[in-house]
Amino acid sequence: MIVISISEEVANAILKSKKNSCAKLQEKISKSGKPLNKKVKTKIVLNVKQETNTVNTENVLAFVEGTDLNDEIIVITAHYDHLGKHDGVVYNGADDDGSGTVAVIELAKVFAKAKKEGKGPRRSMLFMTVAGEEKGLLGSDYYTQDPVYPLAQTVCDLNIDMIGRLDKAHAGDPNYIYLIGFDKLSKDLHDISEAANKKYSNLKLDYTYNDEKDPNRYYYRSDHYNFAKNNIPVIFYFNGVHEDYHKETDEVSKIDFAKMEKITRLVFHTAWDLANRTERIKLDKK
Repeated sequence: MIVISISEEVANAILKSKKNSCAKLQEKISKSGKPLNKKVKTKIVLNVKQETNTVNTENVLAFVEGTDLNDEIIVITAHYDHLGKHDGVVYNGADDDGSGTVAVIELAKVFAKAKKEGKGPRRSMLFMTVAGEEKGLLGSDYYTQDPVYPLAQTVCDLNIDMIGRLDKAHAGDPNYIYLIGFDKLSKDLHDISEAANKKYSNLKLDYTYNDEKDPNRYYYRSDHYNFAKNNIPVIFYFNGVHEDYHKETDEVSKIDFAKMEKITRLVFHTAWDLANRTERIKLDKK
């Protein structure tokens, strides 16, 4: 579907036939305090050219083999792409999702170190940073359609997408994280997450965006969803949006590293339990 954005100049040209303008309509909106619907009949001719560019990229996978339950896989994901470069400005995406990418790398190092010291996980661990999330969850979609390890043996996906900043609802209080999707498919996963937080982290687990009626629909907007739609239980760790979301100002200097570390530790303890418990978590519903 082609979506066309028009400038105010073009809008004024369209409205001119009714002796109106964007400024006049905005004035009416400001006075009434309500949105204004305006229908205008006019003729518009569009000349649209569409180009398709093929870009090659890759997901990056790190695998730590388990011991006696090594045929079962725990996946931890984050997307390492962002918005790139526009008009000479680089969008670095320190929070979205540099924060999640760094967390996945640190978790991979810790699990690999545990295995090296003879204390590795019983289940195997797949640490995966994916590409193309900002273009439509492309990297995780590719993996779930062409998995390296069988989806039937994939226990769950813990997805980390933005954990380094605060949103307005928690201004001045970094001791929180939004959890999304944790109870959609497995009550066991929810209980393990709650227990890990109570024992180790004591973060405020905010479930606001887990509500099916939430208009933001975050459950469907990050890489965990491609696992969920394949009946794999998921948790999405998310700090909410902030004033630098999807802007060139999302820079590393604004990251709250103490907050980020605390959340990463919660992910670790949750993953460690999932990897080492004798019984695989149950799938309650599809």
